[in-house]
Amino acid sequence: MSRRKGPYECGLDAAVDVIGGKWKVLLLWQLAQGPQRFGELKRALPDISEKVLSQQLREMETDRIVHREVYHQVPLKVEYSLTELGTSLNAALEPLGMWGRAHMGEIEATYEARHPRAS
Repeated sequence: MSRRKGPYECGLDAAVDVIGGKWKVLLLWQLAQGPQRFGELKRALPDISEKVLSQQLREMETDRIVHREVYHQVPLKVEYSLTELGTSLNAALEPLGMWGRAHMGEIEATYEARHPRAS
């Protein structure tokens, strides 16, 4: 969900605004596997808190990347899936993932320099 006050500078600026944050790209990847319920997403990403998961899903729904389907049954069933826009965003991120896999060793070697521990 955009928190911007002005126009985007370029297409990459707009895309990063939609996928910004620690969890959105991982949620996109997980939802590419097919529709999933909240609990399934939580199990797939165990380090995310329920509060943050809810918040990220709401933001992605507002950005029209994720669709939330409510099935009125007992117990209530809610599934999340990618929209057409979300699927196209995932496709656009595939080359970035390939670049990351190809250079993972180099990236890991410089991790500490990029993320110094707080003293």
